[in-house]
Amino acid sequence: MTTNYVDDQVTAFVAKISQLSQDLDPRYGQVFQQTFLNTLATTISDDAAGRAFILTGDIPAMWQRDSTAQVRPYLVLAREHPGIADLITRVVQRQFFNMTLDPYANAFNETANGQGHQSDQTEMGPWIWERKFEIDSLCYPVQLAYLLYRNTGVTEQFDATFVNGVRALLRTFAVEQHHDRSPYRFVRTKDRPEDSLVRDGRGTPVAETGMIWSGFRPSDDACEYGYLVPANMFAVVILGYLQEIFSSVLDEPTIVATAKKLQQEIRTGIETYGYTQNANGEQVYAYEVDGLGHAKLMDDGNVPSLLSAPYLGYCDLFDDNYMRTRQTLLSPENPYYYSGKLAAGQGSPHTPVNYIWPIAIVMEGLTTRAAGPQLQALQTLVQTTGGTDLMHESFDVNDDRRFTREWFSWANMMYCELLLTTLGFKIER
Repeated sequence: MTTNYVDDQVTAFVAKISQLSQDLDPRYGQVFQQTFLNTLATTISDDAAGRAFILTGDIPAMWQRDSTAQVRPYLVLAREHPGIADLITRVVQRQFFNMTLDPYANAFNETANGQGHQSDQTEMGPWIWERKFEIDSLCYPVQLAYLLYRNTGVTEQFDATFVNGVRALLRTFAVEQHHDRSPYRFVRTKDRPEDSLVRDGRGTPVAETGMIWSGFRPSDDACEYGYLVPANMFAVVILGYLQEIFSSVLDEPTIVATAKKLQQEIRTGIETYGYTQNANGEQVYAYEVDGLGHAKLMDDGNVPSLLSAPYLGYCDLFDDNYMRTRQTLLSPENPYYYSGKLAAGQGSPHTPVNYIWPIAIVMEGLTTRAAGPQLQALQTLVQTTGGTDLMHESFDVNDDRRFTREWFSWANMMYCELLLTTLGFKIER
């Protein structure tokens, strides 16, 4: 049973943002009111240990990735609202409890109730809803723990479970740099082919590059080639966070040294193997590579994406490689870039052709310092809710009443982060 965390201070903040956005467009505040309150009012419950468990929305499980994005914009409010800071702390504590249960799992049940994809051919357990190995499922909780500290000074999240979770993360990263030696396998005999890994659950062959192998993308679709470049970029960033945490807040030199070594190896792997060429013969980041000469020139509407590299903190907005990559991805050269009567932007092989992701539209706005593109992204978002005043997973570029996932808290909160950023309320990192 979920708990409503909307109180007077939250309501006053929403009213403040709505008022500040009036001069831009009254619809911004109207949609903000629905989206900002949705997560606090409908998705959070306290588990038996007092940690905060967050439903992803229309699926009764907690995703490590989604739960970070679902509360990240609340960091702006947490600076002056101890109750919200405490809530985010308890989200982190639950995330790292999950991580200690199984660092390969991406989604968890609130209790050991055995729900979810228990028939998958992998090492399932009653706590696990789904066990698709995605690098970002390990990165996002570290990001949230660090940003909570940076924006509020709170350190209660850095407890013994956090330390144990980080050790599990580092071990898993090191193992998956050498995936041929990994025990991880994943086969799903039902549903879509993209929900399973080939070669008896091992995935397509890869050479060792220093990067971390990933079975699945943040869309939960299987990787075609084993090294998901944007996820490895995210890993480089959070390994830097761990070095800071374990040298300035906690004192664990061994963890610092391990994180630094991994960070250097992964970054070298990206910059050595993580490129391809666009149609003009220019060097751009590839979405996936295998170290054997194969590369995918594409991007996906989810985050981490190549488009999100500066947002994650891997590179500067004006990095030459990023700028070339961005220009290529926001064009028909990206097979998942769609345009129509209502909008243009990135979609995903996870959703139908000509459906674009509000999350990707938000990311276009968050990876520019110019007010014009940010406002254009906001305009597109409020005009394509299908009459619901909520964000969805994806929508048809010619008819926003055709959309996937009516209740998708991650997308709702990404809209909130874009509006807050546009109004000058930035999350420090």
